[in-house]
Amino acid sequence: MLVSAAVLPHPPVLVPEVAAGAADELAPLREACAKALEVLRAAAPDLVIVVGSTDATRQTFPAGASGSFAGFEVPVRVRLPGAGEPAGAEEPSLPASLAVGAWLMSQHQGWHEVRAEAVPHDLTPEEAAELGRQLALESARVAIIAMGDGSAALSAKAPGHLVDGAAEWQQAVTRALADADLDTLAGLDPDDAALFVAAGRPAWQVLAGAAHGGSWRGELLADEAPYGVAYVVASWSGPPG
Repeated sequence: MLVSAAVLPHPPVLVPEVAAGAADELAPLREACAKALEVLRAAAPDLVIVVGSTDATRQTFPAGASGSFAGFEVPVRVRLPGAGEPAGAEEPSLPASLAVGAWLMSQHQGWHEVRAEAVPHDLTPEEAAELGRQLALESARVAIIAMGDGSAALSAKAPGHLVDGAAEWQQAVTRALADADLDTLAGLDPDDAALFVAAGRPAWQVLAGAAHGGSWRGELLADEAPYGVAYVVASWSGPPG
C-alpha cells in the first residue's frame, strides 16, 4: 500500500552543471525537493517507485538504469539508485523526467528497493488510475515519486508561450497537489494539460490512483515559475504506522 509520496518537477536545470549560471537561482527549488525526499524516506518504504513521462511507450527501469544530460552539452551521467544497482556501463536510457529524478535521489544515501516507470504523455486518466492502483499493491510499504512540471505556458517567453487560462488552470492543479486532492487530480483533462503544456499530468494521475482510498496530508514545499513553467514540490504523508 502507498505510505508516502513526493511530487517533484523535472527541469534538467535542477542539475547545477546544466543550469550553469542559474544554478544559485534554483537552489531553493533543489532544497525543497530534498526536503520532500527526506519526508518520503522517513516513512520507511520498502519499495520506492519513480514515475515520469516519456514520448515513447511505457517502460520499466531497474535500479542502476542510466541517464545522461549530454543533450545539454554537459558530461553528466546518473544512475537510478537502489539495492542491487549494477556497475555496468550500458548506454543511457532513462527519459529526461526520470534522469532528473535519479539525480535528485542521488543526493541522498541509503536507498533500498527502487525502480522507475516511464509512462507515455498520452496515458489516459483511466489507464493512469489503474496503473497507480497496481503499483500501490506491489509491496506492503510503497512510496511514489511523481516527476512532473506544471504548465509551461505561463509567460510569453515560456516554452509553450503564453496561453489564456493557463495560470488559472495551474493554480487549481497546484492547490490539488498541495492538498492531496485526489478527485481533482484524477479528473484532469488530458486535452487541457496538452493545451497548457503540463508534462506532469500522467504522473500526477498515476499517483492519485495509487493514493485512492487513503487519508492524506499534503504539504506544499515550493511553487515557482521562474521561466514561465510551473515547478511544484509537494509532500504527501499518510496516517502514522
